[in-house]
Amino acid sequence: MTEPRRIELNLLGQTLVIRSEASPEYLRTLAKFLEERVTALRLSGIKDPLTSLALAALDITDELFRARDDKTRDEGDVGARIGALVTLLEKVTPREPGAGR
Repeated sequence: MTEPRRIELNLLGQTLVIRSEASPEYLRTLAKFLEERVTALRLSGIKDPLTSLALAALDITDELFRARDDKTRDEGDVGARIGALVTLLEKVTPREPGAGR
C-alpha cells in the first residue's frame, strides 16, 4: 500500500486539496467526469451550481446502485447455472463402486 499524498484538484471553480493513495491522474479523471455531468445539467437549464452538483451526485449514485444490483443478479444467475450443471453431471456420471454416495 502506498503512502497517502496531497493532491490538488480543481472542481467547479474551487481548489480542493485531498489526501489519497490513488494516483493524481485517476483523481483528476474522477473530477473531470463529475464536472462534465454537472455541466450537462447546467446546460439543460439548472443554473444553481449546488443543485447541479447534488443532482449529478444522485445520478451517479443511481448508476452505482444499479451496477451493484446487476452484478449481484449476475452472480446469482451464475450460481444457479453452476448448480444446475452439477446436478446434470451427477445424473449422467457413473458412480464409482464403493463411493459413499
